[in-house]
Amino acid sequence: MSTVKIALMPARGVIRVNGPDARKLLQGIATNDMNKLDGQAAVHSGILSPQGKILFDFFVVATHDGVLLETGKAAVAPLRQRLEMYRLRSKAEISDASADFTVTVSWSEPVQPGGGKIDHSEDTFAFADPRHPALGERHLASLTSNWHKDLAGTEAATLVDYDAMRIAVGVPEAGSDFELGDTFPHEALYDQTGSVSFTKGCYVGQEIVSRVQHRGTARKRVVPVVGTAPLPAGGADITAGDVTIGRLGSVAGSRGLALLRLDRVAEFQAKGVTPQIGEISLSVDIPDWVTFSLDQPGTSAAP
Repeated sequence: MSTVKIALMPARGVIRVNGPDARKLLQGIATNDMNKLDGQAAVHSGILSPQGKILFDFFVVATHDGVLLETGKAAVAPLRQRLEMYRLRSKAEISDASADFTVTVSWSEPVQPGGGKIDHSEDTFAFADPRHPALGERHLASLTSNWHKDLAGTEAATLVDYDAMRIAVGVPEAGSDFELGDTFPHEALYDQTGSVSFTKGCYVGQEIVSRVQHRGTARKRVVPVVGTAPLPAGGADITAGDVTIGRLGSVAGSRGLALLRLDRVAEFQAKGVTPQIGEISLSVDIPDWVTFSLDQPGTSAAP
């Protein structure tokens, strides 16, 4: 029998974008296709630099008069400023709505696709995490809702519990597993989690992303790793021989996520050299839901 766990997400903030041009504004600058919101409650997306690196990472949630953007609380002010820069004459109003919502996430234990759904109070925006069906459900509960009722029948959990589940699934988190401003979408698995559209047309950084997609040149990826002992926190370097081939991100015991040069991993494994963090040996555990492999790290889905 499965249990539904729920955790508060205090480090998440919300931006409200209201008005008839809300989706149009995002369509021209974000990686994902806002037209998907006609058929689903939310999408995961980002905004890139002209060089094609991820500057902002967020969920876009449909509302009756625009959208809500759920993002890291520290990113709310700069993301709002970036949206204002592109707004120009668009009929859209942009505001920090972090104080108006409580952000939570629920999932099932044992983890299973489609699990973690709960009954919701009115004025709660709930959506299945669009990055992977096993990541459960996210909720933006308005202060006008009696969101505590949503806890009925659930088991309280922590962010540590949530991260352990997310690591097991193999989905990276901005700030923990890849650095904003220094990571290409393919490296952060945007092409695997449906966070980037290759068909919608132009947006900032689109040419770089399209080139990587069509040439299959994504050699670096965030992937799960398993150590022979508990892994250290704090972004330790991963080496093979005397060569640094990646960096460790979030960890849960002996499991973690790491941004690795998969081509170098395959090269060293062919020579019998195992990736290491200090004295800890690592194995790479590529999830069965991705389309790439050690031998072909650039292979990609095309949502």
